[in-house]
Amino acid sequence: MPAYPDDRSAEISASLGVLPSGTPVSEVARRLMDLFTSGSIEAGTRLPPERHLAASLGVGRSAVREALAALEILGIVDVRPGSGTYLRGTASELLPQTLRWGLLIGERNTTELLELRSGLEIYVARLAASRATASDLEAIADRVESMRASVGNLNAFARADLEFHHSLAEAAGNKVLIDQLHVVRSLLQVYADRAVHDEAEALIAIAEHDAVHKALVAGDEDAAASAMALHMATASARLSADVAASPPA
Repeated sequence: MPAYPDDRSAEISASLGVLPSGTPVSEVARRLMDLFTSGSIEAGTRLPPERHLAASLGVGRSAVREALAALEILGIVDVRPGSGTYLRGTASELLPQTLRWGLLIGERNTTELLELRSGLEIYVARLAASRATASDLEAIADRVESMRASVGNLNAFARADLEFHHSLAEAAGNKVLIDQLHVVRSLLQVYADRAVHDEAEALIAIAEHDAVHKALVAGDEDAAASAMALHMATASARLSADVAASPPA
């Protein structure tokens, strides 16, 4: 594995910047991740020793050790006793873990997550309208039919709903968007699993998904985005009501 050269200490210091006294471990981890995902370090590179990272950041070695331990759990670095700490993947490969970390350690404002998901889903629908292949459209149509067939089973309906959005994201052909949506949906899953409460709401959701599908078939980007915006508005309203009624512990 390529070793991180000692003569880049000044460059590391400039890239990381000295943190304020008393900086929490989470911020140390954030700053390290900025370096690891900058694209300037190749996958498999052995990173500087803890003492060098601590000196560059102006924090104690224990803070760096805890931050690296957290990043190892997330799969960003590989700590090998007696050998050193190594970067696991390229910047693009680390993106999903980075997004998940940033959202999980921050304050999870459900309203803001819903707004983010809405924006992403609307853009995905727009992209899918111009990029979906015949097989993509067939898969999306199958998801709508699965939703129709499971109106009487809300758990199955929720799964079919999620599969519709997964198929739509695949049709959009943007892996970064898929990663972002996966993280946001994961954080909202406690509510999304019960987003539809009865058959009447299920029928509304089916009509909204069908409108998105028809816009995709027509290749109409504006119509697809508008149909998804309507669906996201009603879905977000239901989820917001759930949050207000029973916030998670």
